[in-house]
Amino acid sequence: MDSSAWLEYFADGPNAAYFAPAIESTDELLVSTIGVYEVFKWFCKRRTQSQALDALAAMSQGKIIEVDVSVAVSAATLSLELRLPMADSLMLATARAHEALLWTQDSDFKGIDSVRYRPSGR
Repeated sequence: MDSSAWLEYFADGPNAAYFAPAIESTDELLVSTIGVYEVFKWFCKRRTQSQALDALAAMSQGKIIEVDVSVAVSAATLSLELRLPMADSLMLATARAHEALLWTQDSDFKGIDSVRYRPSGR
């Protein structure tokens, strides 16, 4: 789950219902530490630390996946091949390492295999 999908879900935005089934399937949900970083930072900057901790608690219902050397190398390769920023390439590499789909509304991922992209409704 990409940060944009998490934030849409937490805000109950126009695409929240699209992401809800994947987010709420906590037995299958993989959560990258990169996503944790981005969502926690967003809440601390734009809302409150208490809300950031609530978001972290919700995200922690899934399996937290840390970045390891293999994912870092894969992400670097993906970044070069697909011209993705660092965080995006780390999210995609994490998903691919676990044979999972990456759910997002970030247009950087449009048209990429193993990604469920939904344009932002805003």
